[in-house]
Amino acid sequence: MTDRRGTLDGLEELFERLNRQLETAARTWESELERRSQLDLSMGGVATRLDLADHGDAFVVTVDVPGYETDDLACRLRGQTLQISGERERTLEDETTEDGTYLRRERETRSFTREIDLPEPVDADDVTASVTNGILTVRLPKLEPTESARTIDIE
Repeated sequence: MTDRRGTLDGLEELFERLNRQLETAARTWESELERRSQLDLSMGGVATRLDLADHGDAFVVTVDVPGYETDDLACRLRGQTLQISGERERTLEDETTEDGTYLRRERETRSFTREIDLPEPVDADDVTASVTNGILTVRLPKLEPTESARTIDIE
């Protein structure tokens, strides 16, 4: 018998190498998705963008909300999770202009919900929010660490 390689041996090596590369890519994708989802718990696609900044004594969340009125927006803090939502409803008056009906309508009327986990506990009583020029800013002061020491009894 001769010690010649079969014609399919090269293909088998190619498939094994491809399989290893796909597994590596899948693991990388899963870890990237997990890393991103640790802070952002939003469902669905992300059309409303936000920034989370650490200003030392407080976290500041900035959200682009063009076209939303203050009454259209809601902010809720549940534990260390901040939820921001906005809802605009189209009315019959929205279907026409002063001069007639729309011939083309590209600007959407839609709702959004964003949830973000904060890295540290915040003082829920001192949270403030304001809207200026289509930008929602939420300031979340961090909880002061307790400086008093406490003895813990060991049983």
